[in-house]
Amino acid sequence: MLNEKIKASELEVTGLQGESLGVMSREDALALAKRHHADLLCLSLMSSPPPCKLVPKGMANQTKQQDKRKSEGEARIGKLKEIRLSANIEQHDFETKQRQISKLLDGGDAVQLVVRIKGNEGPAAKELLERMLTALAGVGAKESGIQLSGKQAAVRVNPLS
Repeated sequence: MLNEKIKASELEVTGLQGESLGVMSREDALALAKRHHADLLCLSLMSSPPPCKLVPKGMANQTKQQDKRKSEGEARIGKLKEIRLSANIEQHDFETKQRQISKLLDGGDAVQLVVRIKGNEGPAAKELLERMLTALAGVGAKESGIQLSGKQAAVRVNPLS
């Protein structure tokens, strides 16, 4: 809470340099903030009297926005993208898929690599996924081993932090 929005009658005030100014009335604290061309920022409403701090004019909103942006950045959870490959892929197509997967991993998204298996392509599919994992070692790491199940082989690759 900022300035006039603070409703408590008494406040524990801290100065611009972090020095304790003691407990004072709301009106005195607001007048002090005006004299110093500062904002009065309430740190917590849970204690009595609530601790408040003098901050340079406009800095309260700026730090709040920076904290919000920082937390949004940390909270961003990459999506899981599925990339399908075939067991008998040409070298050029392999390199194209590798570039596409690298871009996704650089963007923070996890990638699920899936190879459809027809007939007896199981070993070839596993070899292809192992080759792709070694090619992507610089940008991503596999979450678990390669899973071969019935008609497909799959592995999940997470971006390196």
